[in-house]
Amino acid sequence: MSARDWNQFHSAENLAKSISIEAGELLESFQWNSEFDHESTKFELADVLTYCLLLADKLDVDPLNIVEEKLDITEQKYPVEKSRGTSKKYDQL
Repeated sequence: MSARDWNQFHSAENLAKSISIEAGELLESFQWNSEFDHESTKFELADVLTYCLLLADKLDVDPLNIVEEKLDITEQKYPVEKSRGTSKKYDQL
């Protein structure tokens, strides 16, 4: 990336927008049915992940740490004994 001098375009706002755009392209792989091209879908997923990692770097957060932190929050909101086997939102459990 530094060889292309693209960091100048990578504000947090632009990266967040790019995540959404690339996620839309990923979703397009499944637009009409559950059949999808594995190879192109794999690369669309790579684009989403790349922008997510770039945004994490820009925000100076560790991706694995924030995922673990969010999982801890989710575990508190959705205790197994109340949420197992249901798709109800936490405020309906």
